[in-house]
Amino acid sequence: MAKEIERKFLVKGDEWRKLAKGSVYRQGYIATQKQATVRVRTVGNQGYLTIKGPSINYSRSEFEYSIPIEDAQEMLDKLCDRPLIEKTRYKIGWGGLVWEIDEFEGVNKGLILAEVELTQETQQIELPPWIGEEVSEDPRYFNSNLVKNPFSQWGG
Repeated sequence: MAKEIERKFLVKGDEWRKLAKGSVYRQGYIATQKQATVRVRTVGNQGYLTIKGPSINYSRSEFEYSIPIEDAQEMLDKLCDRPLIEKTRYKIGWGGLVWEIDEFEGVNKGLILAEVELTQETQQIELPPWIGEEVSEDPRYFNSNLVKNPFSQWGG
C-alpha cells in the first residue's frame, strides 16, 4: 500500500519566489467521501488519477496513476465538481527535503500553502524562513475542501 505522510503550512513573504520556477496544475474531484477521495490532475502534458484514503494524523493511503492527458482533460471537463482547483506549484529543496509551494488562482486566489512529504510522522524537519503557521490538521486547507468552501468565501 502506498502511504503519504505530509505536513502543510501557510507561506509568509515572497523570499521563496526566487528559489524555484512553477508548473501549472489543474485538478478536480470526482468523489470526496469520508473513506476516499478521487482526484484528476493535469500538469503540463501529463494526466494523473489519484485515490486517497482518510487522513489519520499526518498520514493517509495514496494511489496515483499516470493517465493520458486527453482522458484527464475530459474527466476535468465532464466529471469533476466545480470549481476546479487551479494553482502553480513550486518545488524547493530545503533541509534535505522537497517543499511544494502551491499558489492558488481562481476562487482560491490569495492562498499560498507549503507542503512537505515525510518518511515518518515523527520526522524532525528544518522549517524554511518563509514558513508560517502549520495547518496540517485544519480541513479547510485540504484541496478537496477548497472546492466546497473556496478561500475567497472565508471572509475576515
